[in-house]
Amino acid sequence: MIYLYKEVPMPNILVVEDDVPLNRIVCRYLTGAGYDVSGCSNPDEAFDRMDKTSFDLIISDIMMPGMDGFLFAEAVRQGDRNIPILFMTARDDMPSKQKGFKIGIDDYMVKPVEMDELVLRVGALLRRAHIQSERKITIGTFEMNADEMSASSDGKEIPLTVREFNILFKMLSYPKKTFSRQALMDEFWDDDSESGLRAVDVYITKLRDKCAACTEFKIVTIHGLGYKAVIL
Repeated sequence: MIYLYKEVPMPNILVVEDDVPLNRIVCRYLTGAGYDVSGCSNPDEAFDRMDKTSFDLIISDIMMPGMDGFLFAEAVRQGDRNIPILFMTARDDMPSKQKGFKIGIDDYMVKPVEMDELVLRVGALLRRAHIQSERKITIGTFEMNADEMSASSDGKEIPLTVREFNILFKMLSYPKKTFSRQALMDEFWDDDSESGLRAVDVYITKLRDKCAACTEFKIVTIHGLGYKAVIL
């Protein structure tokens, strides 16, 4: 059995979107999915809402009048390192995606957005946020503790380097999500690193070797895309 989180009733979600009809559709759909949702049309209004209400997740457009989504997300991150931020935008270019993830957003969806997929991603982000706040992952006899930077299986310690630990913790926080080599490189290697994408493959091989005795999960190669962790 996997114990990753406890369900939190009615998480508060803030939708920052200047397209009023789309804003209303997103709010209505997420409300129907069991969330408490507030909508606003620009970052200034969002900050006013955030001063009065504690939110569990933010969904934001990028292209908005005044402060854009990048500046908004950067400002939010300066005050809260953990709240999940999902960009919902028409911008489908890689530089925008890279900029967003480097700022610290957690997910990126390109319009037009499928509402059922949005609900799934919101649920995954909220689970991830709980894992991040607890800073622990337990899957059967396998445990990871981010505060202690420790990993064990059936009570036996698994010796992981800091980078190995962080990569595995990230992948197990999003089971079944495929991570590209570039996404892992962007997050866990410095910008000035001379390592190429092959370095990601080397680290995945090391993780597989060190976790070979773990029967609770496996790291799967998605050919042409990257890697994902699958709970068994």
